[in-house]
Amino acid sequence: MPTYNKLVRDRIPEIITSTGKSFNTTILETDDYIKELKRKCYEELDEYASAPNDENAIEELSDLLELMHSLAKVHGSDISEIERVRQEKAEKRGGFEKRIFLMDVED
Repeated sequence: MPTYNKLVRDRIPEIITSTGKSFNTTILETDDYIKELKRKCYEELDEYASAPNDENAIEELSDLLELMHSLAKVHGSDISEIERVRQEKAEKRGGFEKRIFLMDVED
């Protein structure tokens, strides 16, 4: 039996059950849940960075966005609040669309 020890999407147990396989799960306490959400972000970010094409990149970005929704909720917020903060920061400091790469600053 393979060991995974990782956070999975909510319907994964249902999907495994439909294959006739057995499995073990547990429900995480809040602190462990946050820790595992963060770990999952690194996993999905690595998969995005390794994506071989735009289609795979979009799929991995959607996984990261799903994690953002869950993280916002666990921190007592929602994705609309995250978007509002993002917009404020973009207005004050800009975004990343101009592709500016800072090489150095004279002291």
